[in-house]
Parts: sequence; structure tokens; C-alpha cells
Amino acid sequence: MEVSALAVDVVKNYINGRWVESKAKETRDVINPATSEVIAKTPMSTAEEANKAIEAAKAAFRRWRTTPVFTRIRYLNRIRDAFEDNYEELCKILTMEQGKAIDESRGEYRRTIENLECATSIPSLQMGYNTEDIAAGIDEMVIKQPLGVFFCVAPFNFPGMVPTWFWPFAVGAGNTYIVKPSEQVPMSQVRQFEIIDKVGLPKGVLNMVHGDAEVVNAFLESPDTIGMSFVGSTRVGKLLYKKAGEYSKRAQVQGGAKNFLTVMPDADLERTVPALITSFYGCTGQRCLAGGVLLAVGDAYEPLKEAIVEASRTVSVGYGLEEGVQMGPLASKQGMDRVLSYIEKGLEEGAELLLDGRGIKIKDYENGYFVGPTVFDKVKPDMAIAQEEIFGPVIPIIHVKDLDEAIEIIHANRYGNASSVFTSSGSVAREYQYRVRAGNIGINIGIAAPIATFPFSGMKDSFMGDLHGQGKDAVDFFTENKVVITRWF
Repeated sequence: MEVSALAVDVVKNYINGRWVESKAKETRDVINPATSEVIAKTPMSTAEEANKAIEAAKAAFRRWRTTPVFTRIRYLNRIRDAFEDNYEELCKILTMEQGKAIDESRGEYRRTIENLECATSIPSLQMGYNTEDIAAGIDEMVIKQPLGVFFCVAPFNFPGMVPTWFWPFAVGAGNTYIVKPSEQVPMSQVRQFEIIDKVGLPKGVLNMVHGDAEVVNAFLESPDTIGMSFVGSTRVGKLLYKKAGEYSKRAQVQGGAKNFLTVMPDADLERTVPALITSFYGCTGQRCLAGGVLLAVGDAYEPLKEAIVEASRTVSVGYGLEEGVQMGPLASKQGMDRVLSYIEKGLEEGAELLLDGRGIKIKDYENGYFVGPTVFDKVKPDMAIAQEEIFGPVIPIIHVKDLDEAIEIIHANRYGNASSVFTSSGSVAREYQYRVRAGNIGINIGIAAPIATFPFSGMKDSFMGDLHGQGKDAVDFFTENKVVITRWF
């Protein structure tokens, strides 16, 4: 599909190697958030259509699990190469439907390709282990085996990358898979599947069904699915995690976040401030690793506050497809209204607005869902803007007296996705990584994003499950250990 052909009526499902029009009675608009124009429609597919995808994946599993692992990996390599060949087009589609700046889309697809590359190492990641002579003439070994049909429920903020936290590892390990894209941003996955279809992956190994709760419930309730991967809000994630347990499914659920970034008095502000700006405003603040609260420790407070406001004023806001734009619109009007409501809450609760991003107008894109960089001072830990995930370009600043107070505030929050400290002290850095309860810790890093070979971790209300996406965790999630104990007479 060419970028110029994005204005289609209704996107199709991909089931058993075929593009299938949904019989859904309801569709939802896919809107370019910079222009507010409808660029596609997403069908709210039926449970029957979801079950057809499950049937196709189940049938394909019987063949796919017996396919030699190196043959499976060759398919992943071909998909990786095809994504690379269509890199710029994929990035443009992502920006058009999601709103992020084109350089951010390029970064997302670089990570997408890295996930595919990491999954090609499954022959080594999937190795079992063997012990000889556990008793007289008896050997014992563990072999990893695929389980069957898995599926993911993907979010709107990283529609190109997040499914590849999961399906390449599942497919590479010998399972079959179904992707349910966010109904808000289906186009990135549609284009990916068009590319995958040309690669010639065997029918039924990888499927895609659009829809909402009806489709997800059909996946969860089917006796023929093994497990679910989810990325989204904690509220929805907890509901799905509970239901997955009721139906005896494996589940890995990445929830919401409120990430605290702590700046010590000995931090190098010249290098720290740009990292903070990228953390809070990158992807317009719509990522689970975005900065959520800025904790300024002791004497760092005044110079840091001034530098943050000054740097925030220079952030270039506009249509993401224009080169040089650093921050695009919010992904939806609903998202924009949510951010604006939190700015109002901050003012109502007594925080001081140092920089107001409301009412920003972008020439030629007056109907876009834009909110400019926003900075709050005099924020208290119990305020809504300090407690809840805003998912937008807002920096709440809290002045704390020392590291102990900073960690106390961090631990009082329900989330534990990521946290970073900026310091020149090795002892402070070690204490921070040792004490802070967050799954991803940054030391002088604004966005503590693990590369594909490491698990995308999370703690507290930011994660439900045992094994995370990416890397060896993903391989373990999509396989079962079988213990074989052998004695030959």
C-alpha cells in the first residue's frame, strides 16, 4: 500500500494468509491527529472472525512447530530485510496515523527491526540444558517446546514496534500468532502485514484481526489460545489479566506508568537538561517510559527549573512529517482533552504554571490536536499531576531536600515502570539502582529503554505477570520446559 493510498474505506483482517473484509456492522475512524482528517476506518470485527483466525493459527501450528528452527529464522530474516527496504514508507504511515515526529517514527522502526534481529537468535536463546549421570547411568535434560496459539493486544502509542516485542519471538520459537492492533492506529500493522504477505510466511502462522473488546474476549475465551501479551492502561490490563487467569491463559501485561526523574545537585546540567527534554516531550509524552515527574534535589532546584523552562520554549512543535519538528500532536482529541484536563487540575490544586502549552496554534494545522510544552512548579506529591499518568507534554517539578525524600516519593506512587537519576556520584547511582522499585533504571539516562536482547521490565502496577516482552524472557514465555530423564538398559 502506497502512502498516497491511505484514504481507504475500511482496513481488512489478515487470516490464514488472505486479506478478508470484515462483516462488522460498526467501524471507527482513523484520524490524522495533525489535520483531524479521516484517513481510514477500522472494523469492529466479530467474535466469529476472531475464531476463524484462531482456527487458522491452530491448524498452522501443527505444521509450523515441526519446521526446523533455522528455517523459521530465515523467514524472520526475510521479514527484517523487507521492513528495511520499506523503512521510510513505514515511518511516514506511522507519523500520519499516530502523530509523532518523523524522526521519532524512524527511531520506533529501528527498534522494530532490532526486535526481529534479536528473535533470529532463538536457536541459542532456546537451548535447553543437559546433565549426565544424575544417578548411575541416568541422564537428565530440559528441552523447550512451543505451545500453540498466542495473541497480543497492541497500544496506540507505538503501533509499529510493540507487536514485535512478542510475535517474532513466538513465531521463531515455533508458535503461531494473532495481532490485534489498536483500532485507533491500524495502518502501521496493515502495511507491515502487506510486506509480510509478500515474504511468503506459511498461511496461518501470523494473523491479524481488527476490533475491540468483542475480539479480545473471543481470544481469551477460546480453548485453543495459550496466552496473551498486552500493552496499555493499568485499568484495562488488570481486567484482562484477571480474565486470562480465569481461562488459564499465560499473560504478560504492561500497564501504565508515572516515571520519576531525579536530578542531584552534582548533576551535569548542560547534558542533563537535553536528556530531560527528550524524556518528557519525546513522542509528545505518550510513552510508558516518558518522564512523569521531575524531582529536583536540594541546590539543583533553581538552576534546573530555569534551564528546563528555557529549553522547553525552544521545542519545535508541528506536523510530524515536516523535517525538524521535534514534537507532534497528541494522537487523538480524547488524548488532547485528557492532557488539558490535567493542566486544569494542576492549577486547581495550587501548582504554579511556569510555561503554558494550552492554546498553541500551528500554521496550516489549526485543527490538529496540539498541546505545547508545559511546565509546573510548586507541585506537591499528593497532587493529581504528580500521582497520575498524564500521557502528554507536561513537566511537574517537585523540590525535595535529599535523595531519601526523593525515593520516598517514588515508592509512594502506585507505578514502577522506570526511574532515572542524574548525578556525578557513583555511590548515589548505586544506591538509586539498588533501592528504587522500578523495572527500568536510568543512570544519567532520560529514557531507560532496554534494547531487544533485554526484557522490557516493570514493577508494581506497571506490570502483571512473570515474564516480560523481548529477549530471553519472551522465549521463556512462548515455550514450555519439558524435563526428560533417560536410562538405557
